[in-house]
Amino acid sequence: MDTNYLNKLFGLEGKVAVVTGGGGVLCGAMSLALGRVGVKVAVLDLFVEAAQRVAEQIVAEGGEAIAVQCNVLDKPSIEAAAQAVLAAFGKVDILINGAGGNKPQASTSATTSFFDLPADAVQWVFNLNFIGSLLPSQVFGKLMAEQKRGVILNISSMNAFRPLTRIPAYSGAKAAISNFTQWLAVHMNQEYSPDIRVNALAPGFFLTEQNRFLLTEKDTGELTARGKAIIAHTPMGRFGVPEDLISTMLWLLSDGASFVTGVVVPVDGGFNAFSGV
Repeated sequence: MDTNYLNKLFGLEGKVAVVTGGGGVLCGAMSLALGRVGVKVAVLDLFVEAAQRVAEQIVAEGGEAIAVQCNVLDKPSIEAAAQAVLAAFGKVDILINGAGGNKPQASTSATTSFFDLPADAVQWVFNLNFIGSLLPSQVFGKLMAEQKRGVILNISSMNAFRPLTRIPAYSGAKAAISNFTQWLAVHMNQEYSPDIRVNALAPGFFLTEQNRFLLTEKDTGELTARGKAIIAHTPMGRFGVPEDLISTMLWLLSDGASFVTGVVVPVDGGFNAFSGV
């Protein structure tokens, strides 16, 4: 086997990656994977203790990482984080916009109708997901424009393909992420460099703290009716686990995807392909 050929296609050793929301379950796993393949990782999170735990694990496994407190809705905070990354690693090759999530107050339920959804809760969800990707793309994308090279990876969702019941704010925000991914890919190529790529991952259904209240019963941990419906409409018959995202992430970040930009790649166990019959 020609390992040099594989490394030329998919090797990322020596690259510097910034991961927002890096203290969370999915982006924490992505950060750990990057550290394991030789990427220097800046783990950014609003909760620096969570980021620190991920960074410490990367270092314990022999990688290089720093934890940086960052509010993705505050541009000066992002700019300060960028300076910390540059001071530590000297450059930024990769940005993963992983900060995001939903909240119960922005979801319809048996006790909250669509007509009663509070605008501030809907705005909170939209801001966290869309503005929380746009602002880091401005700050770190500007560095990539200056160096004429880089990769941005956004995190979209199945909701962007087909809006799901009960979560209009989250569905709308993730649809905005997919559209923004396409827009930014074209903009960066046409205005700055053909060597800047922008793509997105669209995870299927992964159990996280943001959606657990919808998919499992609080007291028993058993699947809710919604959780059962998701499994019934996922041909592989299970929820995703964080590790399911890793190989697709590595491909999109590597030179093996050098002619791939502006795409949203589902990692969903077949959910998007299944009509239900």
